[in-house]
Amino acid sequence: MGSTGASSQGPAGIRDRDGAGRARSARPRDGLGRPLPYGADGVARQPEGVLRTPSQTLAEAQELLDAGRPFHAHEVFEDAWKSGPEDERTLWRGLAQLAVGLTHAARGNVTGGPRLLRRGAGAVEEWAAHSGRQRPYGLDVAGLVRWARDLAGAVERDGEPVDAAARAPLLRGRQVT
Repeated sequence: MGSTGASSQGPAGIRDRDGAGRARSARPRDGLGRPLPYGADGVARQPEGVLRTPSQTLAEAQELLDAGRPFHAHEVFEDAWKSGPEDERTLWRGLAQLAVGLTHAARGNVTGGPRLLRRGAGAVEEWAAHSGRQRPYGLDVAGLVRWARDLAGAVERDGEPVDAAARAPLLRGRQVT
């Protein structure tokens, strides 16, 4: 998970830690992963380090994308990227970049959103070309790459935040933009 630029100090000025002692902000987050003040109502965070099959990863990520929670989908992809086979890491990292690119586009980041969407599309496309697998786990690589590049252009052109749920990709099906 990347840094949000927000303080990771708890209310008493003590650095937040997870159960394993790693630094991890305990601040609640909104649906797009932005930190909220301590004590605010946030959305449930995705647990980290969950081992899922590729099919489970894609199904869970699609549910989160459809619900307008691409930041949380990025965390699901990140688990696959970190725990999956070495030869698939570029695929899962690219999918995580697509999800975080949509997150930034929904937050109104008209520079970072398109940049991450294009970077993720390039990674997924490159992985498919090198692996020779154009539909790994039923993933619509060509449609996903087209979706990402089209959305990146729209965000730059319009200069406005997008509705993450309305603009969510279909990971295994025909893309609608």
